[in-house]
Amino acid sequence: MSTLGLAMVEAVPSAALRPYVLRLCAYREHYAAPVTRSEMAMPGAVLILAFGTPMEVDGERVSAFTGGLSDRFTVTRSAGPSEGVEVYLTPFGARRLYGMPMRHLTNRVVPVGDLLGPWSALMVERLAETPSWRERLALTDRLLCERIAAGPALRPELPWAWARLLESGGRLGVSSLAESLGWSQRHLVARFQDQIGLPPKTAARVIRFGRALRLLRSGTAIAEVAAECGFYDQAHMNRDFRVLGDTTPGRIYPRPAA
Repeated sequence: MSTLGLAMVEAVPSAALRPYVLRLCAYREHYAAPVTRSEMAMPGAVLILAFGTPMEVDGERVSAFTGGLSDRFTVTRSAGPSEGVEVYLTPFGARRLYGMPMRHLTNRVVPVGDLLGPWSALMVERLAETPSWRERLALTDRLLCERIAAGPALRPELPWAWARLLESGGRLGVSSLAESLGWSQRHLVARFQDQIGLPPKTAARVIRFGRALRLLRSGTAIAEVAAECGFYDQAHMNRDFRVLGDTTPGRIYPRPAA
């Protein structure tokens, strides 16, 4: 592998996969020296189907790995050449794919084989044997469709509540969601922890952080973002950015011209 750096090709998930997968990305990375990153929290779960040099994730060496949603940033370290496919799962895609309560995967990094058994090893092997990145993405799409369809079916209430929370940018209150569903707040929290892995208030915090990031990257002023996203003040926004992204709003570019 002679070219240094990171190369990526993205694909839009097929219609059947779209409720469960946000993004598919084939990649290859190789650096002259180890690279350490702080991966920001996001309202979804990441599945890495990789081969090559294992990566360090929160101090653990893994190749093909996954986990649940997080309420903090994650530190990764790449120390050698690696390639594969990165999958961004919705919480419900992860719940159906892994077939277990998502609270057991919150803030965790798990080798894929621990959750998906021999199927995952076969999938990584087939990806490694497929030279074309587009073919790797198509293969991943097809195999994930089959596997997720075989997983436990989910009732519609939580996907509906999650969609409302996303639409509000994390500003919809827990009591409002519970009232709309005719549930107690306690029941809503229990269902969120089963199917999403985070309680609704924490999930809303991660969603709000993601919306603030997008606005800052579009050039919106920090004070305007703080008000638009519902932070109490800029200090409150700074605290969330440090916990969820290991950064501050002022370090997000591009910034608007003075």
